[in-house]
Amino acid sequence: MKQEYHDDCPYYLEDFLTHLKIVKDRADRTEEAYYIDIRTFLRYLNIKHGSAGSDQEWNCIKISETPIEWIESFTLNDAYTYLKYLKDVRSNSAKTRARKTSALRQFYNYLYSKAKLINSDPIDELETPKPRQTLPKYLTLNQSLQLLQNIESNHTQRDYCIITLFLNCGMRLSELVALNLSDYSKENQTLKLFGKGSKERIVSLNPACISALDNYISVRPDTDEEAIFLSANKKRISKRRVQQIVEEMLERAGLSELGITTHKLRHTAATLMYQHGNVDTLVLKDILGHESIATTEIYTHLADEQLKEAADANPLSKIKKNK
Repeated sequence: MKQEYHDDCPYYLEDFLTHLKIVKDRADRTEEAYYIDIRTFLRYLNIKHGSAGSDQEWNCIKISETPIEWIESFTLNDAYTYLKYLKDVRSNSAKTRARKTSALRQFYNYLYSKAKLINSDPIDELETPKPRQTLPKYLTLNQSLQLLQNIESNHTQRDYCIITLFLNCGMRLSELVALNLSDYSKENQTLKLFGKGSKERIVSLNPACISALDNYISVRPDTDEEAIFLSANKKRISKRRVQQIVEEMLERAGLSELGITTHKLRHTAATLMYQHGNVDTLVLKDILGHESIATTEIYTHLADEQLKEAADANPLSKIKKNK
């Protein structure tokens, strides 16, 4: 049975999404993201081939009847024209274009090498746009302490525990919300997390985390709900509510203007571990649940950036010898 957002799928796109779901074990959100990116491509093909007018409302362009022959006849030059269209007409950033390029490459690879629905892969050599590398935002050590010292609400123990776990374990928002009581082992001082693609990992807890968890669990409402973190109505807390808690506590601490989110608290944890704890990047990779060490290496770049800033701050940095 098709999901609601697949109602307009041609058969070959539905097959691709099924392959992602069943064979690749991709999460629902990942599957939906691929659908949206490939739908954009198929809408473009309909405009290119005159099946939809360029002035037609974008969301009204149907893709269900898009012939697979249009996909097979697409060339590498066509692909670069499409990327230019995404930039100039759709105003997609380099990061968004890179994501859509990756989705398109995987789509074509499936149609050619797996489903055998096309006789060649014309975009096999398509280069991915290079997004401008930006360093992630994070709280300094002093700002992190300032945040923890200003947590107060109607559920102080819960909110303090949530932010303590973010700052110490570097977990994702989805991982925190999904935590069950059975995932916490006080005896082993560990938490079991379920990351992207339902991948399981175990993180060790330091004394601050154990104390925060025990203090919260001791006042946690008595309920049959398995979730560790509960909302006011004693149900599993939502992602949005956790985001609101972080926003509220940042405002209480006078840190609301820094652009910090739950994900930036994850960056904060990783940065503090790397800069102050001398944690090796390979160990940090496992803690954060990264698939690639390249993702983790952004934190070494943070350290390099700080070293440069320190050098530039030297009062003698602008002194030059006259020729």
